[in-house]
Amino acid sequence: MGMRFKDRAEAGRRLAEGLPQFRERPDTIVLGLARGGIPLAVAAAEALYLPFGAILVRKLGIPGREETAFGALAWCQGDVVRIVNKPLRDLVLNRGISESALQAVESTERSELLRRAKEYPGIDHDLRGKNVVLVDDGLATGATMRAAVEAARAAGASMVVAAVPVASLDAYTSLARVCDFVMALHTPGKFHAVGAFYEHFEQLSDADVVSQLEGAGSQTRHRQHH
Repeated sequence: MGMRFKDRAEAGRRLAEGLPQFRERPDTIVLGLARGGIPLAVAAAEALYLPFGAILVRKLGIPGREETAFGALAWCQGDVVRIVNKPLRDLVLNRGISESALQAVESTERSELLRRAKEYPGIDHDLRGKNVVLVDDGLATGATMRAAVEAARAAGASMVVAAVPVASLDAYTSLARVCDFVMALHTPGKFHAVGAFYEHFEQLSDADVVSQLEGAGSQTRHRQHH
């Protein structure tokens, strides 16, 4: 299998080892893509002595092939950023999936994003002038990470880095165009699913993530007083 990670926390620590240049930098924050990226962001931020938080993202999955994203949404400081893979969206429409079916996916995901925005702590960091390290547990299409990058830029980040344990070559290439720097520990030639690269890859509930993010505020404040 090549590279395997024990779990998301171990993957986060491995990411931190690959980002020594950001260690203890006062202008840097690590943001995990909610939900799967949060445990990695927490572990990476701890190893790098950086504050952390979350960026809320939702994939827009093709009806009947939800794993394939025709776009993604990201929530950042009250705004919803939307990115769409137009050629793929057109292809799907040509294959007979209706415009209204795609709109239904989008409105469902948008309302889920807004629901989480009310519940999740650690999502209101001021990103102006900051180096933002965006972390996820892996990139299959890269759609949600692209939306997160746009959201961080819209919020005023001066530098945006995407850091993941594993990425498909397509996702890596498309992100390299929009990020200042992409770090993927592993870009396998054959990519099936992110979960295949982990021994333990459980679904995370809102409660799991919220409890991890509740530490974000206090830790950040504590760190910033030094």
